[in-house]
Amino acid sequence: MSTLPNCPKCQSEYTYEDGNLLVCPECAHEWTLESMDESATEVTQEVKDANGNVLQDGDSVTVIKDLKVKGSSNALKMGTKVKSIRLVDGDHNIDCKIDGFGAMQLKSEFVKKI
Repeated sequence: MSTLPNCPKCQSEYTYEDGNLLVCPECAHEWTLESMDESATEVTQEVKDANGNVLQDGDSVTVIKDLKVKGSSNALKMGTKVKSIRLVDGDHNIDCKIDGFGAMQLKSEFVKKI
């Protein structure tokens, strides 16, 4: 008897085959075994700060140089502390909220881990 994998979305064990698709009866998610293999081999890129330390979601960082803020006359000053960062894909790979500026995106090369 072959065992089918759990649903990748809700982890339900009650999956069944429908042709070449696997279906979850609890959340109605459909997928193929090939798509599961591709997602398992997907490589996540490490995000490093200016000193080469690996950053993770929730870390606190400090800005290492004055940065001009687009649309504002104020600059983000060196030494500004940023708490609870979130890593995202793209050129600016850190999402955060900074007191006095609001939501921003920063490049990891301009911060260092606290």
